[in-house]
Amino acid sequence: MIEVKNLYKTFSTINAVNGVSFKVEPGKVFGLLGPNGAGKTTTIRMILNIIKPDTGEIYFDGNPFDRMIQNNIGYLPEERGLYRKNKLIHTILYFAGLKGISSREARKRALVWLERFNLTDYTNNKVEELSKGNQQKVQFIISVLHNPKYIILDEPFSGLDPVNQILLKDIIGELRKEGKILIFSTHQMEQAEKMCDDVCIINRGRVVLYGKLSEEKKKFGINTVLIEYEGDGSILERMGGVKRSAVYSNYAELEIDSDVKPRAIIHEASKYLDIRKFEVMEPTLNAIFLNLVGASVEEIERKDRETQVQEVTG
Repeated sequence: MIEVKNLYKTFSTINAVNGVSFKVEPGKVFGLLGPNGAGKTTTIRMILNIIKPDTGEIYFDGNPFDRMIQNNIGYLPEERGLYRKNKLIHTILYFAGLKGISSREARKRALVWLERFNLTDYTNNKVEELSKGNQQKVQFIISVLHNPKYIILDEPFSGLDPVNQILLKDIIGELRKEGKILIFSTHQMEQAEKMCDDVCIINRGRVVLYGKLSEEKKKFGINTVLIEYEGDGSILERMGGVKRSAVYSNYAELEIDSDVKPRAIIHEASKYLDIRKFEVMEPTLNAIFLNLVGASVEEIERKDRETQVQEVTG
């Protein structure tokens, strides 16, 4: 188990992490979620002992961080961390050596993983000659080659096409069945909802939701209507009885008031749209996030980008 207790970290005047606490149990996928800039990566770096918390504690099966624990951690960073001029196989062997794996054993394991990810033909290519997706697969191989007990994956699906996303999901599922302690960090709520057993949503350094995913969804009630349609969906944002809405080109997710019946919403929407499909269900993670912070992940990130541009342009 990884246990994080009341972590705080401030950079200058920015409270990057503000009282974050959670537990990660073996054999489960733990989602550390939130938009970019929420404090996820700072929390991960404190878990990895890359930076120290101002206050708070971190335990691995009841023990503080030490070298033995360090060698039992697999970490896939969000940023590319490969030596671009080196050959793929030499890069893997180098990182395996840092974890105490002999060159002979590392090569044996690497060839198995390279075949699994359809990278065998690139064994002697330089890293810079690989696509972004293939570089991401190499980073994942490096993070698990030494068979770690604790695995931290920061945006692991970055750069992967749909086929390789499915492959990686299957592998993460296998690691889960092996009883690994898995932290999956992302700002993509749809990916997290499909994979995670437990979740911790962080926004602006604070925990806004933490617990078993299925139980947390029940707390928000079965008051979400999913609609697939043709037409101008903007009408859905102005309909009575709709508490919150996420409207896309031909799909909408509507959170309705507790005293409104879903069929009433569908009946009203059908006056303006060609309804192809609708479903009443528990709210999605994206809807829960919107409920908690009053904005979607995309809106938060857009506002942050606009603020950064304004600061640069003066």
